[in-house]
Amino acid sequence: MGADDKIKNAADKLKGSAKEKVGDATDNEDLQAEGRVDESKADLKQATEKAKDAFKN
Repeated sequence: MGADDKIKNAADKLKGSAKEKVGDATDNEDLQAEGRVDESKADLKQATEKAKDAFKN
């Protein structure tokens, strides 16, 4: 996995976490859910990149 992919995935995860926390603070269930989805997508992307790296080696 390239460094740029790692940075992008980490940024996406942080963005999702921030959305979720803002949703918690404002009782906005839609924003909470959107944040959880963003975090899950980032985790899935990271897992996919790690699997690609494992097959390359």
